Amino acid sequence: MAETAPQLPPAPAGPRRPAPRDAAPVEPLWRHMLGDRLRKLRHDRGETLGETAARAGVSPQYLSEMERGAKEPSSEMIAAVAGALGVTLLDLTTGVADGLRASRPAAQRSSGGRAAVALAA
Repeated sequence: MAETAPQLPPAPAGPRRPAPRDAAPVEPLWRHMLGDRLRKLRHDRGETLGETAARAGVSPQYLSEMERGAKEPSSEMIAAVAGALGVTLLDLTTGVADGLRASRPAAQRSSGGRAAVALAA
């Protein structure tokens, strides 16, 4: 006899509660900062999504999703797009890291470079 997996209760319906007003500001996600950086580099070169995507070997739709932060691209995809934009992976990631540093609230910047990180399970 084949066993069946136990049935899980349905997820509760309804809207999510908004974050409390006194909650700490949320840091931007890596993929959003990466996307912003890729878009800026592409615009600086005066290129269309199609031109950059063709050189990187990805579809324009995929590159657009990367730029919007809708995708969590693999390191291979990031390297391909970086190469198509004429930058090294090191320069790209350093630029993203600098953007993340600049986006931190002043209280975190002055805490000796240490920030608390909360991970969702």
